[in-house]
Amino acid sequence: MTYIVSDIHGEYDLFVKLLRKINFSNNDTMIICGDVVDKGPDTVKLLQYVLSKPNIKMIIGNHEYDFLKKYWALMKKASPTEFDKVLEQLKVYFVGDGYLLDWDTIDALETLPFFIEEKDFICVHAGVTLDKTNSIISLDKARCEDLVYDRCFKEPSVILNTEKCIFYGHTPTSYLINKPEIIAYPKNNNPRSIKDYYKIHLDLGVWLHGVLGCFCVETCKSYYIEK
Repeated sequence: MTYIVSDIHGEYDLFVKLLRKINFSNNDTMIICGDVVDKGPDTVKLLQYVLSKPNIKMIIGNHEYDFLKKYWALMKKASPTEFDKVLEQLKVYFVGDGYLLDWDTIDALETLPFFIEEKDFICVHAGVTLDKTNSIISLDKARCEDLVYDRCFKEPSVILNTEKCIFYGHTPTSYLINKPEIIAYPKNNNPRSIKDYYKIHLDLGVWLHGVLGCFCVETCKSYYIEK
């Protein structure tokens, strides 16, 4: 099975509980639509766990992008003899377990993609520029800033003109429906597969409500866990 989640924000224990609830195995795949880091207590622990699992894929969200911009700015000013000092500065970036940060984690984070595109669906963190027909532009041509910051997808009125379902997070769904619940937008009254959905909004605002959820691509079912 393929599961998709977003905006875990340092909640390592809650994410592990979610994996247990869905009986996640080596035969399954989990895709994270960004924002693993910040806000929660176990940012680096969670990030290192995710990066160590070959069947867990992750894209960059705005919080990872902000961290990388800080890293790139520090490295631009540093000489080779100051690299250890840069690492120490980066460790205090994450409140909680930033002391666990190492170069391997930073290097791995830097290689992550900004989107994942599969046969029937696309995963982004926030959004992407749309044309006048609400078709997405070529993702390869999209700006990184649009992919991690744009909030165009969150509006219920925005019906995407694409054959592929779009998974995204970035904005808590409770801002729209007053409860932490995954919002799926079907193309018809009897959706039977992922092809029957325009978009799936995944961010439950775990830092606000203590609820985390994922969506199964094959069954089109949502699964939830809470503190």
